[in-house]
Amino acid sequence: TAGSLQTTDQPLDMSVNGRGFFQVMQPDGTISYTRDGTFHLNSDGQIVTANGLALQPAVTVPADAQTFTVGTDGTVSITVTGNATAQVIGNIQTADFINPAGLQSMGGNLYLETAASGAPNVGTPGLNGFGTVLQNTLENSNVSTVEE
Repeated sequence: TAGSLQTTDQPLDMSVNGRGFFQVMQPDGTISYTRDGTFHLNSDGQIVTANGLALQPAVTVPADAQTFTVGTDGTVSITVTGNATAQVIGNIQTADFINPAGLQSMGGNLYLETAASGAPNVGTPGLNGFGTVLQNTLENSNVSTVEE
């Protein structure tokens, strides 16, 4: 289940407000799924998780980017020095499942598709029942230590 949302000052912090998971590429080439939106840039400017796993579809931020903006539909835009016009550099898509509870936990807030979860339905945030992407926001844990 979804946790509460917390605003941060980090432009690479993102959350899914509603149904959906971010897609992350594993070292072996498989796709895993997460709701942990604590992203960073690697040395190549690619958006990655705290463990260095690349967001999918891949988004690379140029070194000369002055601003970085993510729309609620997952559109990633930047501005560069000398040009105030925003340029779209990529689109974040999210994945949803018929039965998200059927996903297999890999640890580290990552999940894998299973027969119980069904195949992923990948789409544009904010359309067809997918939650929107919120920039400068993280989802808090939904675990209650009292209940656990």
